[in-house]
Amino acid sequence: MNLTSELVDGYEEAFVKNIVIVLLGLIINSINAMLVVTFFTNPIFSRDSRYILYIHLVMNDMIMIFVSVTLYVMSYTLRFVNFAFCCTLLTLVTTTFMISPLNLAGMAIERFIAICKPLHHHQICTPQRTYIFISFLWCVGAIPSLTDIIILFLPQTASSFRPPAFCYPPFVFPTKLHQDRTTYSQVIYMSLVWLILIYTYCRVLFTAKKATSQGSANKARNTILLHGVQLLLCMLSYLTPVFNYVSLSSFPAYRSNITFLVYLLTNIIPRLLSPLIYGARDQKFAKKIRECFTCKVFILKIVPS
Repeated sequence: MNLTSELVDGYEEAFVKNIVIVLLGLIINSINAMLVVTFFTNPIFSRDSRYILYIHLVMNDMIMIFVSVTLYVMSYTLRFVNFAFCCTLLTLVTTTFMISPLNLAGMAIERFIAICKPLHHHQICTPQRTYIFISFLWCVGAIPSLTDIIILFLPQTASSFRPPAFCYPPFVFPTKLHQDRTTYSQVIYMSLVWLILIYTYCRVLFTAKKATSQGSANKARNTILLHGVQLLLCMLSYLTPVFNYVSLSSFPAYRSNITFLVYLLTNIIPRLLSPLIYGARDQKFAKKIRECFTCKVFILKIVPS
């Protein structure tokens, strides 16, 4: 991995950046951990495909945040790391990065079936089929990373990978993005996925409005629009190469600060807002969260005989 320009930050600047990223990562994963604990302490959620997909999205984001923050800190603290370890981290972060929009699409389809075909919902959206769908998401999400690894390893010998490598998050420190054909193909692929998902959401919205009563149609519309907001927040991550290319071309002297801000706004902040939007809106889930994490005060009244 050859860097086109040396990433040089002062000690104070690097310290502040790492503290901000680590603190935000801890806050996001702490909130997500509350959601996960709420899910697993209430068996009623494990029988509903809607909540299974939702908690999978939360856990996927937790893994993505943890590995991403780890890579970010390693890029400042460890100059070189074991190549196999670096490949494992990059594969994991890229796979979880790819799964998020697909998981949101699955959640939208589940809501479409629940609202437009309520009689068939329990037959189609069973927990077993939901887990199969989640396994399918992981297989699809891992394909790009595994393909890169196969292409990387085939023309090389095993001995050439023994030296350590400089390991960095691919969406934090972009190197030669505008010169890399692979990056161009990834941007085109993500744009097509975005258009397909938006088209799917529109079809779900119009179909639900025609197939249900006015009250159900409004509920379906709000649910689908919520998924659309989550999708837009999630898809900001896929625009990182575009943001970096435009901003770095105009302000090359502020390369380090620009990549930090873009990474913060497109990869970290959306992972904080997305679970909160959905979890806080769902009355059943919000109620269980309050039951699990609020302090209960018992007042004992002594009445004289």
